[in-house]
Amino acid sequence: MVVAGWLIWLIVACGFGAGELLAGAGSFFLAPFAIGAALAAAASTVVGGTASGVVFILATVLTLMSVRPLVHHRLNSGPELRTGAAALVGRQALVTERIANHEGVGRVRIDGEVWSARAFDEDTVIEPGTSVQVVEIKGATALVME
Repeated sequence: MVVAGWLIWLIVACGFGAGELLAGAGSFFLAPFAIGAALAAAASTVVGGTASGVVFILATVLTLMSVRPLVHHRLNSGPELRTGAAALVGRQALVTERIANHEGVGRVRIDGEVWSARAFDEDTVIEPGTSVQVVEIKGATALVME
């Protein structure tokens, strides 16, 4: 019994695809080989043996060079949307109560909410009405600077 070339390529594509799934998120190394084998299976039904091997090599190399860097960057980049307290970092705030770290006092209004605040620079005293920038959030306290 002779096995059709397209069936062999399809089995190879499934093998690479399964390997990619087992490798875990973020690798995207075997997927280009699976794509190349799937395209080679399609080419094998039209043009036959040797040409399908060329299609496999070209499709795999092109996918590795063009798609893999994009997917790798997307999978390994952090979230673009910051939520919660992290979203407040970099925002402008208005000092509502004098900020003096050595006295343990200070409040700011950030986007309509009142937060306890401390100056980023320990020796700085910031008076009410001053516009400041949120540098960091530590617990329920905003670290700010002018």
